[in-house]
Amino acid sequence: MKILILGANKVGAALTENLAKEANDITLVDPDIEALRELKDRLDIGTVAGHPSFPDVLKQAGAEDADMLIAVTDSDETNMVACQVAWTLFRTPKKICRLRANSYVNTEKLFGNDAIPIDVVISPEQIVSTSVKNLLELPGSLQVLDFAGGKIQLVAVQAEKGGPLVGQEIRFFREHMPNVDTRVAAIFRQGSPILPQGDTVIEEGDEVFFIAARDHIRDVMSELRKVDKPYKRILIAGGGNTGERLASLVEHRFRTKLIEIDGFRCERLAEKLRTTTVLHGDSSDQDILLEEGIDETDVFIALTNNDEANIMSSLLAKRMGASTVMTLITNPAYVDLVQGGEIDIAISPQQETIGSLLAHIRRGDVVNVHSLRRGAAEALEAIAHGDKSTSRVVGKALEDIDLPPGTTIGAILRDDKVLIAHDDIVVQTDDHVILFLVDKSRIPEVERLFQVGFTFF
Repeated sequence: MKILILGANKVGAALTENLAKEANDITLVDPDIEALRELKDRLDIGTVAGHPSFPDVLKQAGAEDADMLIAVTDSDETNMVACQVAWTLFRTPKKICRLRANSYVNTEKLFGNDAIPIDVVISPEQIVSTSVKNLLELPGSLQVLDFAGGKIQLVAVQAEKGGPLVGQEIRFFREHMPNVDTRVAAIFRQGSPILPQGDTVIEEGDEVFFIAARDHIRDVMSELRKVDKPYKRILIAGGGNTGERLASLVEHRFRTKLIEIDGFRCERLAEKLRTTTVLHGDSSDQDILLEEGIDETDVFIALTNNDEANIMSSLLAKRMGASTVMTLITNPAYVDLVQGGEIDIAISPQQETIGSLLAHIRRGDVVNVHSLRRGAAEALEAIAHGDKSTSRVVGKALEDIDLPPGTTIGAILRDDKVLIAHDDIVVQTDDHVILFLVDKSRIPEVERLFQVGFTFF
């Protein structure tokens, strides 16, 4: 697939790296010659230096025969104009646009070929705030991913001493919970993946990814760690687009406070948010944290646009008594460095955003993609089409499907019914199949499994 990526920022660079490894023809466009040179030295890609929305720059980049344009520059307006130019002059078939301002994202009838010709809008702020909301609803989780419209969830937790199944084989799940069906999709032990078998023993400290129907998630978590009390009080540091959106999503459920350093922004937030207490000040100010009861706060969430400020305020909040700390970090090098210490969960907006982008790029009928373990693994939802003669999966029992190494099927959604994967389940047409891959180099093989043969047509 020939793909133009506009923007060599952190999101654009991470996306380029992901897609270049999958044998796509990538051309990256950005005014920053040094950023382009650094990426071209590492990756097999084409680069064009210039303003991403200029017609002559897009033509030089090959917009005339591109299959897809992905505009992820830091300017919403540049991204929108680039999509308009690509459609008007070059009829680029698919245009994906990253938008950050809530005002654009929340405006209906703004996008379409009879308006601004954008096929898919990606909002990092919306994606991150939804991800944090899911974490808040499941205390003790490290990652919570929705599939099949939220009917199925893939959850990551760290196994802790005291969990009934810690130190036991996975096969005992069924004995412990005879009325709950679940499947352990993968285990990461000291950073390395383990494909679980029935006799695999869950050890303390393991990062366990399991899949289950939404209603059964808490029951499964209780087997792997002590049950965490529901969160009640949260404090958000940073009132930008992400902080504002998160507060609006959770203020009806939690006692929510938000600290913002910009006075004018505080006034706007106080007008727009209903029950959130908006505070004017610096989230790294000890006096403010003390005044607002940081020692009684269940979750401190740092969401400013400055990594260092987020890390420092999170460390301070943790040492002053916050039970759980979540920190937004845009520099990938920092994520693994800080998570698991005093910072409980590091949130990478690039990886959250890339997962949403990949859902629109994957071949075959892939409707949902999530990037896991900071891009090391991937979970996807694919729809099975065709019949026995045209499909590699339809009509086959799961045990007979030739899955690539490092790939497991976790669950199937069939007619709104959740089926946790067992060897004897036979895949039917229109099944939504949830797969987990610990080896992303195998993604093209998985895509081919769900592509229908030509005889189907």
